[in-house]
Amino acid sequence: MAADLTPAELTLLGLLIEKPRHGYELDEVISARGMREWTEIGFSSIYYLLARLRDRGLITEIDERRPARGKARRVYRATAEGRRACARATEAVVAELRPVFPPILVGLANQPILAPDRFRAALDRRAAALTERIAAIGAVRDAQPEIPGFVRAIFDYSLGQLAAERQWLAAYRAELEELCDQSPPGRRPS
Repeated sequence: MAADLTPAELTLLGLLIEKPRHGYELDEVISARGMREWTEIGFSSIYYLLARLRDRGLITEIDERRPARGKARRVYRATAEGRRACARATEAVVAELRPVFPPILVGLANQPILAPDRFRAALDRRAAALTERIAAIGAVRDAQPEIPGFVRAIFDYSLGQLAAERQWLAAYRAELEELCDQSPPGRRPS
């Protein structure tokens, strides 16, 4: 990735360019925007990533917000170098087509090891999970009618990917059923 930013670092840096935030606020934005569907940022990793970005001079700590009660929070904002690094990395990840390695491909490569009925049952479970995930992501998106266009695009991209997989899965399951119907009993393909 450009400027040696991991996807998680680039995500946090972009959120800090939007506006200065503290770690808990970053976690709230990540949750509200459904970013955990496409990033590997856990709550506990936010502070680790903030420290890495700070140590690299891409963000800086600004005055602490002192709540009426509770603990003061460290607020971070992007530096000028952080903005430049984010712009370079963003352009690169948008422009570059990178391979993805979905685990389902490993499962398909090992399909012959499963009994046909178990394989079809696994595909059925995947189809159900896709339907649930599409509904969940759609609900999160639709619960936020005022989200900026770029945030809606993230939801729509995710939904498009899931819909494409659901379409492929339906066609593959139909193909397997057709092969099963054409095979003599006792020699059913998976």
